[in-house]
Amino acid sequence: MPGRAIEARVSQRAFFGVSALLFTVSAALTIAGAASMSAMGEIPMPGGWAMSAAWMRMCGQTWPGLAASFLGMWVVMMVAMMLPSLVPMLWRYREAVGGTGVTGLGWLTVRVGVGYFFVWTAFGIAAFPLGVALAALEMQQPALARAVPFAVGVIVLIAGGLQFTAWKARRLVCCRETPRHCLMLPALPADAATAWRHGLRLGLHCSYCCAGLTTVLLVAGVMDLRVMAAVTAAITVERLAPRGERVARVIGVGIVGAGVLLIVRAVGLG
Repeated sequence: MPGRAIEARVSQRAFFGVSALLFTVSAALTIAGAASMSAMGEIPMPGGWAMSAAWMRMCGQTWPGLAASFLGMWVVMMVAMMLPSLVPMLWRYREAVGGTGVTGLGWLTVRVGVGYFFVWTAFGIAAFPLGVALAALEMQQPALARAVPFAVGVIVLIAGGLQFTAWKARRLVCCRETPRHCLMLPALPADAATAWRHGLRLGLHCSYCCAGLTTVLLVAGVMDLRVMAAVTAAITVERLAPRGERVARVIGVGIVGAGVLLIVRAVGLG
C-alpha cells in the first residue's frame, strides 16, 4: 500500500508537471506567432478597420503553405487557451480509470487529450476556408467591407446573449461536472479506443459550450493577444469558478456590452 501511494503521488506530479510545461510552451509559441503576424502588418479596409494577415498570402507563399501556417498557429493557440480548463477534466478521467489499476494510464490520458484537440483542429480546418473566402469578398466588395465593423458588433452581441441561454447552461454543466450521462465515461477497464472516443466527446461538448466565446475570438481578432487572453480567461473562469452559470452570465454581460460599443462605434464611423 505505501508503494502504491508513492506511485500515485509521482504520477500526479508528473501529470501536472507535463501539463504546466505544455501550457508554457504553447503560450510562448502563441505569443511569438502573434508577434510575427503583427509584424507583417494589416491592410486598411473601407469602414475604418484593418484585415489581419492570417487570411492573406504573403509574397511567394502558396495556399497550402498559408493553410498549414494557419492550422499550426490555430492548434498551438487552442492548446494554450483550452488546457487550463481541460486539465481538471483529464484529472477526473484519470481518477475514474486509475482506480481499477489499469496499466498505461499516462498514455491513455495522452490519447484522451489528442482526441480532444483533434476536434478543435477540425474546427480550425473548417474556419480557414471560410475566413479566406470572406476576406476575398471584402477585398473585392468595398460596400461589404464597410459593413464589417457593424456586423462584428452584431455577432459579438449575439454571442454574448448566448451566455444567458438554457442551452449554454446545459453545456456548461457537462464541462464542469463531467457527469456520466453527459460524457459517457468509458466502461472500465479502459483501453486506447475508449480513451480516444472519450477525448472526442470531451472536445465536442467543450466546443459546443465555447461556441459563443470562440465566435468572439474569430470575429474580433483570431491572432490578437488581448482577445485571446480575454477569451481564455472567460472559458477558464466559467468552468472552474464556483457557481459557473452565474459567472457565465456575468461574462455575457461584458460581451453584450462590448457588442453594443462596437455597434455604436461602427454607426458613428459610418
